[in-house]
Amino acid sequence: MSEHTPDSLIYGLEEKPAPLPAFLTALQHVLASLVGIITPPLIVGSVLGLNAYLPWLISMSLIVSGVGTFLQARRIFGIGAGMICLQGTSFAFLSVLLAAGFSVKSKGGGPEQIMAMIFGLTFVAAFIPMVVSHFLGQLRRVITPLVSGTVVCLIGISLIKVSITDWGGGHNVKDFGAPGNLLLGLLTLGTIVLFSRAHSRWLRLSAVILGIAIGCIAAWFSGKLSWQPFNQAWIAVPQPFRFGFDFDYSLFLPLALISLISILEAVGDLTANCLLSRQPIEGERYVARLKGGILADGVSCILAAMFSALPSTTFAQNNGVIQMTGVASRHVGIWIGALLALLGLFPVFGAIVQQIPAPVLGGATLVMFGSVLAAGIRIMTQSPLTRRDMLIIAVSFGIGLGIEAEPEFLSHLPAVCKSLFGSAIASGGLMAMLLNLVLPAERNDSDELTAQPVIDHPAIEK
Repeated sequence: MSEHTPDSLIYGLEEKPAPLPAFLTALQHVLASLVGIITPPLIVGSVLGLNAYLPWLISMSLIVSGVGTFLQARRIFGIGAGMICLQGTSFAFLSVLLAAGFSVKSKGGGPEQIMAMIFGLTFVAAFIPMVVSHFLGQLRRVITPLVSGTVVCLIGISLIKVSITDWGGGHNVKDFGAPGNLLLGLLTLGTIVLFSRAHSRWLRLSAVILGIAIGCIAAWFSGKLSWQPFNQAWIAVPQPFRFGFDFDYSLFLPLALISLISILEAVGDLTANCLLSRQPIEGERYVARLKGGILADGVSCILAAMFSALPSTTFAQNNGVIQMTGVASRHVGIWIGALLALLGLFPVFGAIVQQIPAPVLGGATLVMFGSVLAAGIRIMTQSPLTRRDMLIIAVSFGIGLGIEAEPEFLSHLPAVCKSLFGSAIASGGLMAMLLNLVLPAERNDSDELTAQPVIDHPAIEK
């Protein structure tokens, strides 16, 4: 292990931590992402009436996330970015999958027919990122550090909203925003901030775990934590295509478009990961990591469709954990994959973690998601921002955050448009790409830079 300061990496990308610190770091990644992995299947299952299959859907989501995370870290045959890239169930697909499920339901289809259609559609859509990964070099004018940084910022802002909701007590709870909830989240957040700035590497490695543990103890004494009985099967064994396979071209187009947009999100997440892991965000090595990461996304989505899980893509949450702990070793990604798969095989572990009070989770994830936003700002400011850059950022943020704040803005557009542009990441990211293409770059784009030409930093080179 190399010498380090509190702001440097404790373990670099290729350094191999001892088992105990590797386990502690991996556990923090799992805790930071677990809710995000299991929430989409919970939403889809409850809305479409698949409650009897929810334990199975959750277990399969955890197992597929584990396998995908392992592939990203291990980088087998060029599949994977070779970094800690946690794979998780993507929220971006929820609207189109729910629409497909309702379509089947309206025609008299039962739960198994609904799932056969959903997983059939996602299986075919999984080939889109696999194909696109081979042509990333041709997107050098589309996805630049400015575009990637904008997307990462929008991802961080969107995730912060989830943290604040949890901090207040969760969705649709009667005591949302109660002083007890706010104090629990504040205690958890304060503990994490305190320990993450400690000089002891063990305290830094355990900051999130200690914060959640102290928050849970406080919740126990305040009556906010009550254990629920576990009455599900103890072991979940994966079964390929358990519900069959179905496909409908009319339902596939919206899903295909969302798959393309998810690639943009993944590029932003991977770029932030490279930055936090002290890896280049330009050049051939960067392009190779992007291609491997997007390819792994596609493989993970194929596995997800085969084993009854929703599409699995690169998560942004773990970037915050890397910054908090100072551990970027890809060997930790192998531990993360094993822990997630273990949680999936034995649902009782997931059931225990699920009972962590929402305010505690909100306080713990807020600082991580804020770190994602900070990483996006760092990506955008790798070179001096010109007036053209500021205009692109202003319009992209304005449209993205405006639409997310007022969803009814798109209420009179076709359902496909609402699915595509209904999130800050999609609308803001696509606007950044469009403006970056149509607005000409000028050598002297601001008075402050008249003596210094604007340096072109393409995010992706051939």
